[in-house]
Amino acid sequence: MAEIQQKDSGGGKGGKKRAKKMSTKIDMTPMVDLAFLLLTFFMLTTTFAKPKVMQISMPVKPKPEDEQQELKASDAFTVLLGENNKLYYYEGLVSEKPQLQLSTYSADGIRQVLVNRRARRPSTVVLIKADDKANYKNMVDILDEMTITGQQKYALVDITKDDENLITTSGL
Repeated sequence: MAEIQQKDSGGGKGGKKRAKKMSTKIDMTPMVDLAFLLLTFFMLTTTFAKPKVMQISMPVKPKPEDEQQELKASDAFTVLLGENNKLYYYEGLVSEKPQLQLSTYSADGIRQVLVNRRARRPSTVVLIKADDKANYKNMVDILDEMTITGQQKYALVDITKDDENLITTSGL
């Protein structure tokens, strides 16, 4: 707490008495204790920011080739991610010379196409193929569309030369 120290009057002359000057000394120990108590209280009662994580499903180990099933062309739906945020798709496999179509990442674009395709054929398998010049954001967007549309079977596949030729010759 505060402590008052009194100075000794110096003996001296008689006469007028002067007012005694007292010096004060403040003890800071209780304030430091209070500061540390408050600091520990707030540290222990706050909630820390929880990390936000994107859910991703990792592929299972591949089956031996004799146990693998061949993908039917009628079940295949291929999405091609091109440069400059372009999105192409076609039904079937590239070996059948499909009709390439252009779409967007909006709700009226690829989402509507996926919903319509899934309504017609529930066993659809979506093959996602990204060009070397495609954005990472586009890959995340198409994976989000798979989740939004409830697509159960989809795979990230390397783009082939036939797919790249299909994009360049389509003129889209």
